[in-house]
Amino acid sequence: MGLRSVSSPCGLSKCDSILSPLLSLTKPAAAPLGRAVYCYYLSLSRVSLVNRNGFRSARVFSRFRGRREVLSLVFASTEKSQQLETKSESIEDDVSATDFADSLSSRVDEIENKREWDKRAATRKAERHAYFFAAVASSVGIISMTAAAVYYRFVWQMQGAEIPYTEIFGTFALAVGATVGMEFWARWAHRALWHASLWHMHESHHRPREGPFELNDVFAIINAVPAIALMAYGFFNKGLVPGLCFGAGLGITVFGMAYMFVHDGLVHRRFPVGPIADVPYLLKVAAAHQLHHADKFNGVPYGLFLGPKELEEVGGHDELEKLFNSKMKGLQKHQ
Repeated sequence: MGLRSVSSPCGLSKCDSILSPLLSLTKPAAAPLGRAVYCYYLSLSRVSLVNRNGFRSARVFSRFRGRREVLSLVFASTEKSQQLETKSESIEDDVSATDFADSLSSRVDEIENKREWDKRAATRKAERHAYFFAAVASSVGIISMTAAAVYYRFVWQMQGAEIPYTEIFGTFALAVGATVGMEFWARWAHRALWHASLWHMHESHHRPREGPFELNDVFAIINAVPAIALMAYGFFNKGLVPGLCFGAGLGITVFGMAYMFVHDGLVHRRFPVGPIADVPYLLKVAAAHQLHHADKFNGVPYGLFLGPKELEEVGGHDELEKLFNSKMKGLQKHQ
């Protein structure tokens, strides 16, 4: 087959620039260039179009998510090309053409899969940045307001002739108690509510997330409402009861901040947490929560910070240690 020219809408005009990568896919043994082009033409075109210049053309279409890319091969046919279309060579040509088409199809699939992977990676990166911005903004805002409220409330309390030691002690004691108590509240609510009547909301947390946020994030807002109300009442009023309310709201806030960094950041990697990821006990907490999502022990643990203890109570110690040791090895490898 006499080969004269090859052109494509990509701006390539030389035969070798287009056919070389195509021929490398099949590597036909001792096949002349014209023969390879003809096999390619038979397998992928099956319909020959003759343009006004007397050239024969073949088009290859490949779809990438709704967009069609076209590679046009245009070559001249001579009298020698007609001799190739004989019955004696048709079987051999069809076999070679089929192999070539399969190789080209696998290459197209490989390119398509790579593009899909790159797109998912870019989307996941954008989601992490969005949630990281939200986490930092909310953390800075809440910590600033909480620190200012604590400072001004105690400055206000000490302006009198007598320092209210009982009120100050009650405020800090209830702040610590509320922080610890929230772990048990979260464990109970997780088991009795989120995995029961409120499963339609919490289910979003047990499925692949689409976007930077999920419906389960509403629970963080729900828990913030009583914390804000208690701190506001304690801030604008004096006395033992307002001081206890202020301490309770402060404890809920501290637990919520810690929960966000450990649960959302360390466990589910929704944003980077820095040195928190190097704390061994928090890595064990993360391993325990991963077993909750794996549902190997009927959903246990339902708590977070005391999750390892819950697992030991139901016989999950060995499984937890196996996962924890794997995390520690990964940590040591990156150090």
